[in-house]
Amino acid sequence: MRKTGKSRRTQEAASIGGDLMLAPLVAMMRLPLMAMDAGSSQPWGTETARAVSEKTVAMTEGALAAQMSFLQSASRFWPEIFSGRTPSLLNGVAAEQSISAALKPASRAVKANFRRLSNKG
Repeated sequence: MRKTGKSRRTQEAASIGGDLMLAPLVAMMRLPLMAMDAGSSQPWGTETARAVSEKTVAMTEGALAAQMSFLQSASRFWPEIFSGRTPSLLNGVAAEQSISAALKPASRAVKANFRRLSNKG
């Protein structure tokens, strides 16, 4: 059975949401490591630097992915008009896809951190 575009988007959004639900748990798992970093003589401990770096990278990747998604939607505007469909820029699909694209990098980072920090304990 083939999934429709809407079904696939719903499943993807649920997956991203599930991954992002791990964020508070990851923060709690990271706090003891960052507390140890704070007690060291280095200005930036390993875990603190990693946390800041990962968030910066995820934010940058998300912003770029969102822009690329909107650009793709814009490039499909006239073909959608000429084929008789409502353009994705007007029916909300482009915004949905852009938000999903923006959240994917953060979702991946949270999931990877959860796995990594779970193995440390």
